Amino acid sequence: MAILNKIRQKTVVLILVIALALFAFILSGLFDGSASFASKSQDVVGAVNGKDVMRVDFMQKVENATRQMGGQATSTQVMNRVWDQEVRNAVLETQFEELGITVERDQMRDILRTNLATNPDFQNEAGLFDDNKLTEYIANLKATSPAAYQQWIDYENSIAVNALQQNYFNMVKAGMVGTLAEGKLEHKLEGDNADIKFVQVPFSSIADSTITVSKAEIEAYMKNHRKDYEVEESRDLQFVQFKEEASVEDIQDIENDIAKYKSEQVEYVNGRTDTIPAFSEVKNNENYINFVANSEVKFDNRFIKKTALPEAVADTVFNMNVGQVYGPYKDNGFVKLTKMVAVTQLPDSVKARHILIPFVGSRSQSETTTQTEVEAKNTADSLMTIIKADNSKFVSLLDFSVDTVSNENEGVLDWFTYNAMVPEFRDFAFENETGTIGVVKSNFGFHVIEILGQKNEQRAVKIGTIARKIEPSEQTVNNVFREASNFEISLEKGDFTDLAKEQDYVVRPVNTIKVLDETIPGLGNQRAITRWSFEEATEIGDYKRFNVPGGYAIVQLVAKNKAGLMKSEDASVTALPAIRKEKKAELIKSRVSATTLEEMATAENTSVRSALAINMKTPTISGAGNEPKVVGYAFGMKEGQTSKLIVGEKGVYMIRVEKLTPATELDNYQGFANQVQTTKVNSVTSKLYTALKNAAEIDDNRANTVQ
Repeated sequence: MAILNKIRQKTVVLILVIALALFAFILSGLFDGSASFASKSQDVVGAVNGKDVMRVDFMQKVENATRQMGGQATSTQVMNRVWDQEVRNAVLETQFEELGITVERDQMRDILRTNLATNPDFQNEAGLFDDNKLTEYIANLKATSPAAYQQWIDYENSIAVNALQQNYFNMVKAGMVGTLAEGKLEHKLEGDNADIKFVQVPFSSIADSTITVSKAEIEAYMKNHRKDYEVEESRDLQFVQFKEEASVEDIQDIENDIAKYKSEQVEYVNGRTDTIPAFSEVKNNENYINFVANSEVKFDNRFIKKTALPEAVADTVFNMNVGQVYGPYKDNGFVKLTKMVAVTQLPDSVKARHILIPFVGSRSQSETTTQTEVEAKNTADSLMTIIKADNSKFVSLLDFSVDTVSNENEGVLDWFTYNAMVPEFRDFAFENETGTIGVVKSNFGFHVIEILGQKNEQRAVKIGTIARKIEPSEQTVNNVFREASNFEISLEKGDFTDLAKEQDYVVRPVNTIKVLDETIPGLGNQRAITRWSFEEATEIGDYKRFNVPGGYAIVQLVAKNKAGLMKSEDASVTALPAIRKEKKAELIKSRVSATTLEEMATAENTSVRSALAINMKTPTISGAGNEPKVVGYAFGMKEGQTSKLIVGEKGVYMIRVEKLTPATELDNYQGFANQVQTTKVNSVTSKLYTALKNAAEIDDNRANTVQ
């Protein structure tokens, strides 16, 4: 009882303690990710103007986009593309909602009519779009396939979004006008001319080496131009790469393995003696290359010109005799042994005509194809017999051909090159004489061919090549692994750079890697390295080994760069020239006391130059380049007036206005107003969305929610 009484007496204290404990628990949850808010954040990829982009929906779109792109982009590139589209849609949806614009049923029907007008599924007997067929199609989808119906809904939503965006952009464009006052100003900027004389003291006249710029000055410049030097959070890395590359010994072993085919060999396999003839002696080159020698480059049964041979050996190989063998030699990552299989004279182009007879299973078959392969062959042979008896009947037999393109040209295929046709057609057309008529089979069907002409016969060769890819041996691979492991172990007691230098390894720095980057210069697509470098547990100086294409990389985190102003060392690339320019301008101004052009030219050992008909529309000065400030200054002066010193883009100037010619007064400035309007309208497409995006509140949480 005494204990209970004490608890009652301390009720307020107890409640306070419990409340503080709960509050502490919630706070800890926020920081360690266990609270409900943090859990929710894992489900949200980002937010645009307060609207969440949910992870499940986002990843589904990424998956769909990945399938559509068919491996033409990396996962990060696909993700970035989907994110950009989500941001665009959300930014513009904000505008749609504020304006209250939507796509209504009638407009959606009009859009569907336009998009589906040529689809035969929605056309009537007259070939016109039929609304009833579309309605029936949608109703059938809804009743029979929920998945297909959802795809249709997604399709409608997609075209609705596109229509809304088009409507919105058109509304903004409609508001772009050019007033007469703007037209008059445009005419004035183009038409007002000034003739000036000037003296220029170029900044280049003072050597950069004479201008000292301190780190503090660079930092001050950055602060004064903060927008130009703000950067995202990033990481600086360095790495040593261990490549699994074939050694000199490995290459020699591969060459020896290839060279054995130059002479006859006797092999003992499972107690049986096999004799393998020399490459130069075999007749069935395809079987020997592909199966006996098991070449990694298979036999290509076609004639080639000299230009198709490897440049380093082209002269030697092209001029070999039939049966002669050359090699081993290295080419494009392979060790090769090449044999001259055949030599002939081939035209560089052929003109022929053909009749194509399809059969069931051929690539040219259609819904009306009924002939079997045997029947199609009989048809083709019959047509060939007729044409051989009287080739004037060729055109009258084109009704049998399914090649609608050549049929329009009386079956003629006009002057095609050697590799333009399928192999069977190619070989017949190039290896027979003009006037030859025959039948060949390809995967398209049976071709009845007549050779009409051939041009420019030249030497062509057919070669066979036994090839082995140059790859590191197992021993070399093991040695590389051992070297990487030893270097990694040595880092436990030594400095990364010093140890690499001692062991003659190249250290490659990689700076300003951002959280969503996937490419590491020198290593390619290495998203895992970026993720590791941004993990909370990864500290400056930490290192890790990564598997990379063809070996390993030992990577060290060198620096964590917070978001904000970039480091002065990085900023110096642009800040240093700008500061030097400012200092040079002050030096020039401090030493010039002249008040006339002639005095200044004499003092600076230069000359007085002229620039005629300058204008503010294109503010360039002949011999000096683009100088908008100097040109603008001239139009604020009177004729005969001499300016003070003007700091321009490329130097310090003094100018004298010789003549001012105002633009001709016009009765009407509508033409120039129209030019202004056109410029404004054209800028909507390129600038409107960018402006809306810059003004939007965008939170990108992808780095924490998707990998």
